[in-house]
Amino acid sequence: MADQSVAWDELDTQGPPSASDAAAHAMLEHRKLAQKVPVPTSDTQVRERLRHYHEPITLFGEREPDRRARLLHVLIDRHGKNAVHVSHAPQAPEEDEEEDEEFYTEGSHDLLIARRRMAAFSLQRAKERLRQQRQESTASMQEVAALRQTVLEPLKSYTSLGTQVAAERPVSVVRFSPDASLLATGSWSGKASLWSIPNATPCGTMHAHEDRITGLAWHPRATIGQPRSAIHMATGAGDGAICTWSLESERPLSVLRGHEARVCRIAFHPMGDYLASASFDGTWRLWDVARAQELMLQEGHSREVYAIDFQGDGALVASGGLDAIGRVWDTRTGRTAMVLDGHAREILGLAFAPNGYQLVSTSGDDTARVWDLRMLRSLYTIPAHHSSVADVRFFHAAESSLPSMDEDGSDTHSLSRSGLYFATAGYDGLVKIWSADDWQLVKSLRGDAGKVMSVDISSDGQYVASGEWARTFKLWGHV
Repeated sequence: MADQSVAWDELDTQGPPSASDAAAHAMLEHRKLAQKVPVPTSDTQVRERLRHYHEPITLFGEREPDRRARLLHVLIDRHGKNAVHVSHAPQAPEEDEEEDEEFYTEGSHDLLIARRRMAAFSLQRAKERLRQQRQESTASMQEVAALRQTVLEPLKSYTSLGTQVAAERPVSVVRFSPDASLLATGSWSGKASLWSIPNATPCGTMHAHEDRITGLAWHPRATIGQPRSAIHMATGAGDGAICTWSLESERPLSVLRGHEARVCRIAFHPMGDYLASASFDGTWRLWDVARAQELMLQEGHSREVYAIDFQGDGALVASGGLDAIGRVWDTRTGRTAMVLDGHAREILGLAFAPNGYQLVSTSGDDTARVWDLRMLRSLYTIPAHHSSVADVRFFHAAESSLPSMDEDGSDTHSLSRSGLYFATAGYDGLVKIWSADDWQLVKSLRGDAGKVMSVDISSDGQYVASGEWARTFKLWGHV
């Protein structure tokens, strides 16, 4: 008993927390407070607030997102926890403060039409998804376990099938076509290339941009019914432009301009008519690709926006920024549905699970976080890599690879393979495959070319591709 009392005395007499612990606690408190402080999106109003607090209304080389972030820090530094309630309209009477604050900007008629179309599309897709999920819920545990073993067991024997030099500079993004017949690569040289699968022979080169490509996305119907002359692919780059491409020409079909800085990740809406782009100008934007028209400019991040992804139903879109914050937006209303607050460093990758209610984010803090949209919180944190986690992709099975009906035409449980696993790419030179039910490591794939910049999984589940710092891409699968 004497030893036990000594142990408790030692615990009770421990000194104050270390400086690093105190700094980490202060950073988390500052980030939580920052999410609650209303800051205007109008640059004119931001300048007025800075003038009210006797701060410079602009600094040399300062952009609008930087100015808005500076105002946020001024409010927190001057008012602390009272910043949430501090007056943001000093010239107006106190009772009119809330009315003068503008949190939403009226959109165009074209945006209204787009939102209505996305709402109708997402409702139908959600209805089909829920019907499938209700059907799968009646499956026995033996059936679920058998499917899980059938899908995950082969992944444990994956190995490198080969390496291909793809460009003169690092390969920043790799994406399989919807039918898994082609692999598209984008590089820091500004060039996009197409490669046949599985031979990895070149099929075409697009000299797309004047700066590094950091975003590439296939149209949802590309290579599976889309005419070769129609839009099949889009690329975004450091020159601030987004190019759309067909499979018939090495010249872009259209160039979308509007971003004031580097374009990072891009993503097509599941219906294929719209495209979202994240940018270093602190915004993400929605485009009508057929008309080459910007429909919406969305603020909401205090720093550069890097990652973006659409939910499979098309009802939600997630954005992640270098402010370590992610946001889930409702495409039908434009409102924030959820804030992803938990990463200690920048968010570099986002991927919605095919089940429609889970989302994985990857970060420079070396982790991947699993979020549940129903509970509005993080479910699990995966210590994924020993360095920044640059990309994440779920396995989305092609329709032809789904289980079929019985011979008499009656529905079986038709357990879908989609979403059973996902892959991450890390700057530690590894590609890792994770199960999506218990978040455990299935296979770790090590290359020999340094940082892995991007990763993707083919829709037939046969291959994993990785883009590398050493100007190459690798194909992984069964020998």
